[in-house]
Amino acid sequence: MQLRGLSLKGNKKNYMTPKCFDELTAEMENLLKVERPKTTQIIAWAAGNGDRSENADYIYGKKRLREIDRRLRFLKKRLDDSEVIDPLKMSSEKVQFSATVTVEDEEAEVKVYSIVGIDEVEVSKGKISWRSPIGRALLGKEVEDIVSIDAPNGSFELEILKIEYKEIL
Repeated sequence: MQLRGLSLKGNKKNYMTPKCFDELTAEMENLLKVERPKTTQIIAWAAGNGDRSENADYIYGKKRLREIDRRLRFLKKRLDDSEVIDPLKMSSEKVQFSATVTVEDEEAEVKVYSIVGIDEVEVSKGKISWRSPIGRALLGKEVEDIVSIDAPNGSFELEILKIEYKEIL
């Protein structure tokens, strides 16, 4: 499976790995089935205590309910726009979404990056967005290609040593 046309302009798809999709779905289920009902129960109890203008449980509960509903709308949109790409089903000699890429920088330091969606970025673990400067520069490249990256803190080059499609941890 190959992805073609990963474009930033007008792209409404939210590319993500199966792990990310499962995590966002689980969060949405928890908010819908546990957090929201618990919060509405607290609000109902607090409303029954009388004056709502100075009732901290009621005021906090309403605020928490708005936060939950806002997060639910966000998650629904992210999941509705999602396109799940399983790295285990990818096969390409080029860097595509969900690739794990081993590179060497100008100081001969070897780094490993996994190209992931914007909801799963963890730079400290080498998970970078396909929309980031490094992610964009790597997409479509092959082993032994040298890519130039224009990042906010300056330009640098990376040489691609290895491209793998495996489970992203």
